[in-house]
Amino acid sequence: MESLVPDRCRTRAPLRTLAAALASLALAGCAAITEPFDNFIPLVTQFGVYRLDINQGNYLSQDMVDRLKVGQTKQQVRLTLGTPLINSAFHDNRWDYVYMFKSGGRVREQRQFAVFFKDDVLARWEGDEMPQSVQDLNRVAATRTLPEDPYGQDAGLVGRVIDFFRKIYDPAAKPVP
Repeated sequence: MESLVPDRCRTRAPLRTLAAALASLALAGCAAITEPFDNFIPLVTQFGVYRLDINQGNYLSQDMVDRLKVGQTKQQVRLTLGTPLINSAFHDNRWDYVYMFKSGGRVREQRQFAVFFKDDVLARWEGDEMPQSVQDLNRVAATRTLPEDPYGQDAGLVGRVIDFFRKIYDPAAKPVP
């Protein structure tokens, strides 16, 4: 009995399978190539998907670190820096404060800070450089001023119409700023 499938179709099926396998391998290799460009070019899979900004861990600022003094108790350090994110049972004299900020699904900022105790008093601390405190940033922002708006004193068309009618009814009235 003869097959109803022509010979040319039977020979193309393995070629199609081979082509599909090669195409999937080639596309899988492209994922590693885009890694350096992830900060500049959004991936096609991210279009239409909103990803929340995520703050995880303990946010420490430089003024918090500046308040640390050798000899403080664990309770004083906890009041200054907050409860540590990592408090290991194996390292009872070490507290780790870890902070990570993710935006768009990518880690944008990551900091680590460790506090070491000896006989339940603060002995030393080490870690990444911490950002300025919010109060310092506000002080710097308060010193900066915006330039004068050249159009800020212009009353516009509506202001001129109002001034016209004020002058008709009260010639001593001040113009609209």
